[in-house]
Amino acid sequence: MIPNIEKRKEDITRRICHLWGDTTEQQIKLITDHLIIEKFRKGDIIYKEFERPKYMMCLIDGKVKVHKDGINKRNQIVRVIKPTDFFGLRAYFANEDYRTTAEAFEKSTVAFIPFNVLVQLIKENYHISLYLISQLSIKLGDADQRTINLTQKHIRGRLAEALLFLKDSYGLEEDGYTLSIYLSREEMANLSNMTTSNAIRTLSAFADEKIIAIDGRKVKILNEKELQNISQRG
Repeated sequence: MIPNIEKRKEDITRRICHLWGDTTEQQIKLITDHLIIEKFRKGDIIYKEFERPKYMMCLIDGKVKVHKDGINKRNQIVRVIKPTDFFGLRAYFANEDYRTTAEAFEKSTVAFIPFNVLVQLIKENYHISLYLISQLSIKLGDADQRTINLTQKHIRGRLAEALLFLKDSYGLEEDGYTLSIYLSREEMANLSNMTTSNAIRTLSAFADEKIIAIDGRKVKILNEKELQNISQRG
């Protein structure tokens, strides 16, 4: 059993290092020796607000949402994590506690790398530094754009953008129409910065207009071009 676990850890380490670029066998061994792999069920908390960051995380499989309680405890999904995304870094490098909570959307596997190991690797390997700077910069730009969209777009524009965002993040099922993530109406509202009742009404309106089709939590995108038009019009 132990050899299988170690082989799994080494395989995951090599997947991570492939993203970073050139890494030595010694560095791969260092990560493998300290790597922690944990499985989470839907709704499990991976880290929570006000905790002190100890690990950089990489989603191996599954789906994760990062959310925060705002005014009047209203929950806002600030981003979603897809496989091979790194998360949990910003708070550590800002020398802060977490300002958000990460929660599994569905069954998920997460790899944890201790920050003391990561810092050692950053000092040794500039490829890792450049990769992490690039990723943090991209996420900052995405966060800025999302903030503008969520505050300036009307309800229809925000929901259209959320549906396209989910498609871009997680893709479609084999039928080529159905989003490969199933959100509750409340989660859809939290992603779109609106009330649950507004999300329900707007989803129903999109369905009446044959832009989408709804079957429980499943959403089919029937007219992506019109969704894009609605999103762009705001």
